[in-house]
Amino acid sequence: MEGKRSNTQPLTLIRKIKGFTRSIVEDLARGRAPLIYIDRFRNYCTDTSGNCSCSSGLSTGKEAISLKRECHARRLDVLLRVLVIVQQLLQENRHGSKRDIYYMHPTVFKEQSVVDRAINDICILLQCSRHNLNVVSVGNGLVMGWLRYVESGRKINCIGNPHTAYPIPVLVEEVDGILMSLSV
Repeated sequence: MEGKRSNTQPLTLIRKIKGFTRSIVEDLARGRAPLIYIDRFRNYCTDTSGNCSCSSGLSTGKEAISLKRECHARRLDVLLRVLVIVQQLLQENRHGSKRDIYYMHPTVFKEQSVVDRAINDICILLQCSRHNLNVVSVGNGLVMGWLRYVESGRKINCIGNPHTAYPIPVLVEEVDGILMSLSV
């Protein structure tokens, strides 16, 4: 999410997610194994505008994922679980890190790299960046002391709890009403 952007991008992505899952359910209802094609030599897009046209210099190729192979069935399971989490983040206008997502189902995901790959696959399928999915990097650092601010409508009052550390806001563009005080 970029600052206070409009809800157009999240709504478009939610529609794409619903369409993708609907097509899988329809295939299963018709007795067909879903078949998903993912660009093999593409990494997730870094263009935060949502107009993704990123690709690498390697030759293009598609990887077909279906339920016919056990490893693909597991990859599809993970992809769908992560998609549900991403959809929830978008609908609630919240952010989460890949690490947060991993810890929602650590016994299912088994390794952080499994979530990383699923996020990459989702970005390729939806042609957007991780940033557009409201999936962010793990926060770097904490704030504490004589500080008060509002982040995305949520009031953070370090002054009231001067010995408590709070994570640095993910989107500093959404921080308002900063008040620094040397006395209470």
